[in-house]
Amino acid sequence: MSHAFYVYLSYGIAGLIILALIGWVWLDGRARQAELKVLEASGMRRRSAAAKAEGAGQ
Repeated sequence: MSHAFYVYLSYGIAGLIILALIGWVWLDGRARQAELKVLEASGMRRRSAAAKAEGAGQ
């Protein structure tokens, strides 16, 4: 086996790991957004939304 085989293999493995991490973060973000929608539908509000409402009244 040549040196190039190991180089390309390592780049391929690193690329797959990076793609897996990007997919994981993307799917986790979607899950957190879904959780936020459920909480907001149940009446929970974000603290940042309350701060904006107070600032608008001044």
